[in-house]
Amino acid sequence: MAYDVSGRFLATLLCNVVLVSSLASQSGAGAWASLPASTRAAGLGGAGAALVGDAGAVFANPAGIATIRHLSVEGGYQHFSDGSAVGSGALALRAGRLSWGFGAAARDTAGALVRATDLLGLTSLVFRTSLFALGTSVKYVRETLAGTTVDAWAGDVGVAIAVFDLMAFGASVQNIGGDLGGGARLPRSTRAGFTMNYVDPQGSYRLLTTLEGQWPSPGSALLIAGVEGGVVAHGVGLVGRLGCGGRSPSTAASPCSYGAGLELGRLHLDYAYRMFDAPARGTHRLGLRWTP
Repeated sequence: MAYDVSGRFLATLLCNVVLVSSLASQSGAGAWASLPASTRAAGLGGAGAALVGDAGAVFANPAGIATIRHLSVEGGYQHFSDGSAVGSGALALRAGRLSWGFGAAARDTAGALVRATDLLGLTSLVFRTSLFALGTSVKYVRETLAGTTVDAWAGDVGVAIAVFDLMAFGASVQNIGGDLGGGARLPRSTRAGFTMNYVDPQGSYRLLTTLEGQWPSPGSALLIAGVEGGVVAHGVGLVGRLGCGGRSPSTAASPCSYGAGLELGRLHLDYAYRMFDAPARGTHRLGLRWTP
């Protein structure tokens, strides 16, 4: 297939203008809400609404799992300088027009996930027709605050439009009804993104950009831009990632992050790094994706 890079670049600029214009009219928490959907998304500044085809999409946009081939498995681990740690895992299966996903995450302030006191679990169901997919998730969160265990239920809805391997649009509304339960609260957030491949991702080169707007409630709107590029020969190669966006007042994180990935056929090993204000310094995140 012949790829017209200049045409795609113009299309990306057009979508950027639409998102920027929308963000200009918006103004401005929760620890779970600020965690990136996957290590790949973490390396792209946290943009994940339009990163389709991986199991980790269930954490950002349930409709993103609609484009998996048959099965996708993903896991991640992140350790913070204060000794706390977060681990996550996701599974997605596809059968015809339906896809099902499951995700879980655990956080512990002492870094020992086997004794984690903060837990998140969710399940997703997605229906796809032609290029359009609609998905929904139900999630449960349990946290320990000041020695008291609290919990909450919430739901996500998302849409995705994927044009083969060329481009994808994704949008989701997260944590609908996030105060249902016993004292915990998941803040609602809306996000919309656009991803473009400038070269055939089945070839030897990789060049992808993503642009995402996020509207947390409460909070100020954020615009995140990311780029991923690299070289892959005979299924083996390296990619690099960089993502930058506006700084959220609810976190001490740097507005930019970077990452890398080792491509081994259908197995992908990911890394992401982000700076934080002192004394937190920086945090490293490792991830694994398998898409047989």
